[in-house]
Amino acid sequence: MSKQIVLTGITTTGTPHLGNYAGAIRPAITASKDENVRPFYFLADYHALIKCQEPERVKQSSLEIAATWLALGLDTSNAIFYRQSDIPEIPELSWVLSCVTAKGLMNRSHAYKASVAENVESGDKDPDKGINMGLFSYPILMAADMLMFKANRVPVGKDQIQHIEMARDIASRFNHIYGEHFVIPEAVVDDNSATILGMDGRKMSKSYNNTIPLFEPEKKFKKLINKIKTNSLEPGEPKDTEGCTLFGIYQAFANEREVVEIRQRYAEGIAWGEMKKVLFEKINEEIAPARERYQALMEAPDHIEEQLQEGAKKAREISIPFIQSIRESIGISRISK
Repeated sequence: MSKQIVLTGITTTGTPHLGNYAGAIRPAITASKDENVRPFYFLADYHALIKCQEPERVKQSSLEIAATWLALGLDTSNAIFYRQSDIPEIPELSWVLSCVTAKGLMNRSHAYKASVAENVESGDKDPDKGINMGLFSYPILMAADMLMFKANRVPVGKDQIQHIEMARDIASRFNHIYGEHFVIPEAVVDDNSATILGMDGRKMSKSYNNTIPLFEPEKKFKKLINKIKTNSLEPGEPKDTEGCTLFGIYQAFANEREVVEIRQRYAEGIAWGEMKKVLFEKINEEIAPARERYQALMEAPDHIEEQLQEGAKKAREISIPFIQSIRESIGISRISK
């Protein structure tokens, strides 16, 4: 049986937080150990340039993300773990794909439309003000990421489904013109994946500045847990688990029995301070061993770079011959042998 090829990219603009871990990193680490899957995980540093023009931030984020995945036990003997910018065949493929992609398709990109709508609402005469070509055409680069390695499945959140649909359209168009070269990827949406709320009750996101970094030192991590907003209900008053940030985070880390027990304690009026203590201890128990490995890796960047270069080598064993076949199919090849 041939292995399913699964691909996931991580944009290098921030520090991994609890939401990243519960929603994407933890299931991906598990998948990296599945012998029936061939996973490709990459640091999407070209994508980072679309919105972040701070070189040191992109570089530091790359280090932190790579250290996080390795500390949590990514199986690099099975998974191919690489930095996007180490695979020059990807931007080359992106250009080739752009030449068969209709501008109208890019006009329908949610991110582009949202930026245009923001300009219009603000009364700006130019609807494209502040929009660079990276933002406009990044679905094509995303398509190149997927199509280069013939990904069958691409795990995404519901807000990312459009990107997979666009990649499918682009791949189908290319195949129609030049012959069957690309596998048509499918979106994998896990309806049960954890959506973690941030310290202010909104979705945990670096854009809201409400995140809890995964590997903060223990004392600081505890302080951040204690800062999570709650309502004013007193100890002893029954509390609702629905929409409660503390309960939502706890549920992402606890087993079924523990969740049932904590629901009962909510009904009995658990004090918020006590719930924060329970939450801290639960999460810390799971991540403390990885935190130590993370700190060690952060002090050994050469080892991380070695892992990324090894991953790039494996990836290019695929991308180099594949881009050559693409070149020949489009008529870009040597005139004589």
